[in-house]
Formats: sequence, structure tokens, C-alpha cells
Amino acid sequence: MSAFDPKRTSPSGIVALLVGRMRRWSSCPLSGQCCCPMQRPKAKSWAGCYPVRGQAECAIFGYEENMLNETTIATFKSSLRGELIKQSDTRYDTARKVYNGMIDRRPLLIANCADVADVITAVKFGRDHKLVVSIRGGGHNAAGLSVCDDGLVIDLGRINYVHADPKNRTVLAGGGALWGDVDHAAHAFGLAVPAGIISTTGVGGLTLGGGIGHLTRQCGLTVDNLLSVDMVLADGRFVTASAKENPDLFWAVRGGGGNFGVVTAFLFKAHPIHTSYAGPMLWSMEDAAEILRWYRDFIGKAPNALNGFFAFLTVPPGAPFPTHLHNKKMCGVVWCYTGPLKNAKRVFAPIRKFKAPALDFVGPIPHPVLQSMFDPIFPPGLQWYWKADFVRDLSDEAIPLHVKHGALLPTMHSTMHLYPIDGKASTIKKTATPWCYRDAKWAAVMVGVDPDPANKEKISNWAKDYWTALHPYSAGGAYINFMMEEGDERIRATYGKNYDRLAKVKKRYDPTNFFHVNQNIKPAK
Repeated sequence: MSAFDPKRTSPSGIVALLVGRMRRWSSCPLSGQCCCPMQRPKAKSWAGCYPVRGQAECAIFGYEENMLNETTIATFKSSLRGELIKQSDTRYDTARKVYNGMIDRRPLLIANCADVADVITAVKFGRDHKLVVSIRGGGHNAAGLSVCDDGLVIDLGRINYVHADPKNRTVLAGGGALWGDVDHAAHAFGLAVPAGIISTTGVGGLTLGGGIGHLTRQCGLTVDNLLSVDMVLADGRFVTASAKENPDLFWAVRGGGGNFGVVTAFLFKAHPIHTSYAGPMLWSMEDAAEILRWYRDFIGKAPNALNGFFAFLTVPPGAPFPTHLHNKKMCGVVWCYTGPLKNAKRVFAPIRKFKAPALDFVGPIPHPVLQSMFDPIFPPGLQWYWKADFVRDLSDEAIPLHVKHGALLPTMHSTMHLYPIDGKASTIKKTATPWCYRDAKWAAVMVGVDPDPANKEKISNWAKDYWTALHPYSAGGAYINFMMEEGDERIRATYGKNYDRLAKVKKRYDPTNFFHVNQNIKPAK
């Protein structure tokens, strides 16, 4: 038999479409043994071999029941209330983009699910056709794991709704909601849910990874305020997980990432926070070592109502920043005080007395405005390279290394943040959720960021060098949402003694590791 020619497709569409870009073709003996290592005994004619995430798999051409062809794709499309986007569609290149412009993956199909029924249909389709499947909420994942090559993206963006309940102080958010949507809906009732610092971040990804931001010291991690979730499992079942229903699954999703299913709804506890006394203070880079030592000692003793993350940054060249600071490398703290506003000036008096800042934008600010303050500086599409660690102690030996690398910021958008994760977050037991670093004081992140792809190597090397210098002073693991694809060892270090329990839950709810395009926890053996 001669090699199969993909150009000679039959008009009836029986010939299967390739999953992804076909890289090689070969023939199979009629005995049903595929030419590649994966065997398909049901096959009666041809097989085309292609690599998927580093493994050779095969697509069967002919009479196999679950072959992927024009007819099956059309049937899948007609079964969705949402939209199915193929590689040939004009919207494809826009639809496959994620927040991190460094990520350039080409899925075979993108299912823009309109509701839970669509999610169930998409999961079953991906499973039946043995496709690699990734889940997209807001698309902010640091490593770009919300999109995959040569597989199916289940996009939850259309499942975007928020319902704030002022009586019970809860907020219900759809799996495709963004934190800006939550902030807007909750603020009308004087409520807030602890989240991150960029309002375009998806609710799903941030929550499932733990969730840190302006309210961590006051209210705990985002997962500490999660009451229940609705999920679609790998076998297509729809379940609710809470402290009373499927409690093992509920435990796992509060920090275990997207390993256990597709979360279509989140129910949060909300807090009475409307207007904070918040904003950035900046000091000269020459004062960085002194500021860091003072900050280390101050924040650990501060009341839980006061949060503040330290940063190395370059001042953006535009309003509202004064022109004499434009493009200047500086150090700073972004504060957030949620206590009574009448007490704010007294709380900040020792801060301002220690060393007068070169810039002081701290004052009363509505919570949604604080949450979206950095959105214009970090729009979608920038190149991002992330490195991170948990930190228990900001030692005198580590501070000079921070100052050295902080002064070498390679681009205007590149930065380093030290997020406090003590306060309320540290009162939760290590085993209460998968987040086991409850004794750490900070989550450190070094991000090389720039709009120009030509600077990819420069920003990546800076982040790697900074991390390499400070890692010996770290606690070992890192905030999972701040990690690139760094391998099993780093994932194990991040979950510590909770990893084995997560693997057991994974085995129960996803024994074949269907959901593996994530910071993957493999099912227990």
C-alpha cells in the first residue's frame, strides 16, 4: 500500500481530519497494528501518526467509531449553545491568544461554552476523541496553561455572571467571570472578596491556585473564603463540592489548581469592605536596602487590617506620575488599609515619619479602583517570564541581593513583588487546604515583562538570575499561580506534605489524568 495522501479527501468527509499539524504519515498493516507505539485493534485501514505534547499518538482513518472527522466536528458544533472555533476560522488567532504574549500555542478546536451543558458536552467530546484538553477562564495563567497545542480548549469566558447576596454576604461567580466583574457587583453592596491586584484576572485560575492580593492579611487567601464550587468531572458528571458535599474534592480544589475538573461556579464569603485607605508609596532606589529592612520589621507587627506589598519598579512615563520620576527605577510599597478611615492617618503616621517617600499616592480609594489600578500598566499581550518562591525570613544576607538585582530591572514593565501572606492567612492550619506554606511570610515573584518579543531572552534571563541568587534563602516551594512549567519536583515542593493527599483525590476523580494541562498532580498509583 502507498502512503496516505491528505490532499485526496473524499467529498463525503469520511477521511478524518488530522489533530493538529500532521508531521508524518505512514501505513498500517491490515492486521490492525498501528505503525506507532499506540495500538488500535479496532482499526481497519490507515493511521496517521502525530506527536501530542511529546508523545506519538495516532488518528485512525476509516471505520473506527470515535474517529475525528468533519462529520463528528460538525455534530459537536451543533450540540453547543456557544461557539466552536476551528483553525480555519477568521477568529481563530484572536481566540487562541492568552494574557501572556510569550505563549504561542495552536489548539485544534476552541469551544466557547455558553453554559454548563456545553462544558459537559465538550469534556465528553475531548474524552471520547482522546484529545488533549485545556481549560480557560480568564487566560491569565503565568505559563499559558489555559491553551494547548493540537487539542481542545474549553473556554469558559461566556459563563460570566456574578450575583452578590448582601443579606448572607456571599458572592456567586460563573467560571468565566473576571475579578473586575466580582468587584463591580459586590461593591454596590459595600462588599469585597479577597483576590489579586489585576482586575482582568479570571476568578477561576486565581482561586484554584490559592489567591493572594491586597486583602490577604485582612481576610486570608481567596480559597479561605471559598464556600462551594460546581464542577464537571473528567467522566462528564456534574457535582457540587463543599464542606458537606464531596469534602475531599472541596479540599483539593482550594489550592490544587485545575487538576480535578472544570469549575463552572464559585460561591465566596464576602467582607464589608467598600473604601480603603490605599495606594503606592515610592522611595529612591538608593534607599532600597534601608526600606527593605524597615518594611520587614514593620509589616510583621502591623495590624491585620493593614496590607502592603514591597516592589522594585520603573515609574511609567505618563500621568499621574510626576515628570521628574518618569522612567526612574525605584522601590516602593503598595498599601491597603481596610480599618476605619478615621484611623488611617494615625496608622500611617509612623510610615510617613520613618522616611518621607518621593511619591505618596495613598489615600481613600474605592475597592474596585484599587483592584484595577495596575490594569493600564499591564494590558494583555505583554511578554511575561515568571519565577517565584515562598519566603519565611527576609534575612540581612538576602536584602543586598534583592537590591542588586532590583536595580537591574531590564525593562519598564519588569518588577519584583514581595506579597505578605501572614496575618489572617497564617491562622489557617497547613493541612486545612493544599496551601501548606502557612508559616511563610511572603510570596516572592520576579517577572520579566516587555511588549517586544525580541526582548524575551533579556527579560527571562533577568528573572532567572534574580531567582537563582535568592532561591537559597527561600522556603522551597512557590505560589502555584506564579510558576512557569517547571516540572514535577517544583510542584511537589510547592504542596509539600499535602501532595500525596492531592494525588489520592486526583486518582478518585480523574484516574486517567485527563485534566493534565496544568501544574499537574499525577494520580496516586
